[in-house]
Amino acid sequence: MLDLILTQTANGVVLGFLYVLMAIGLTIIFGLLGIVNFAHGAFFALGAYFALSLYEAFGWPAVILAPILLGIVAMAVEVLLFRRTYGKEPLVNLIVTFALALLIEALIKVIWGASGRPFQPPEIFAGITEYGPILITNYRIALVAITVVLLVGLWLFMRYTPYGRILRAGGQDGEMVGLLGINLPMVLTGAFGLGIALTGAAGALAAPLWTVKPTMAEAALVPSFVTVIVGGLGSYMGAIVAGLAVGVTTTLTIQFWPEASAAAMYVLMVAVLLLRPRGLFGER
Repeated sequence: MLDLILTQTANGVVLGFLYVLMAIGLTIIFGLLGIVNFAHGAFFALGAYFALSLYEAFGWPAVILAPILLGIVAMAVEVLLFRRTYGKEPLVNLIVTFALALLIEALIKVIWGASGRPFQPPEIFAGITEYGPILITNYRIALVAITVVLLVGLWLFMRYTPYGRILRAGGQDGEMVGLLGINLPMVLTGAFGLGIALTGAAGALAAPLWTVKPTMAEAALVPSFVTVIVGGLGSYMGAIVAGLAVGVTTTLTIQFWPEASAAAMYVLMVAVLLLRPRGLFGER
């Protein structure tokens, strides 16, 4: 029993890191643009399809370009679509992001088809590793390592680069950034691109674990929102802690109480909000 619990916990950590990448992307976008992005899951699926297409055309080394290309697409979307909605009623942004999610899913079906497509992990990460009582695939270990590198790189970027400091300041007070003479539209475009690129990275990493299909957006969107709520809106540390908690809770429930697996993360969210309404690391 202990072996099973530890193995499922390790798998939950892997799943949690995917939620962390998505939640931080959501946090960046909401912090600067004030947009609750319901198209986030659709961009996650698009990142997986970009990775699949690059793999089929050029091999595994090209997959690293998937989140970069998705970030560029996202910046174009921000300029052409979202920039027109700033200053309007919040409901406008909700409607636009919801419509964008439907559009992306429809385009995926037109370009890649509606059926699922398998995506095998690279051969170098094939096989299973045993750490005492824990059994875990080598690809899942690689996924955790890659995600940690991305998170450390993001932390260094946000803390020690001028643009990163602008993003952090804009998350607290976007109007102040504009008053300092900084080109706020360019900052917003870059922030949206960065947030979606992180989501694209999550989609590319998840592709070998999940069947690549248009509806994978739905399986990723809700957990990422739950992660943001549990961690506290606007908190990067909260996103990390909450993502891991949601991932572990989900996998353990699937193993020991499958009937309740769909509700487990909501129970966790309600429990946290009852004790701390602003989330684990949310500010008042």
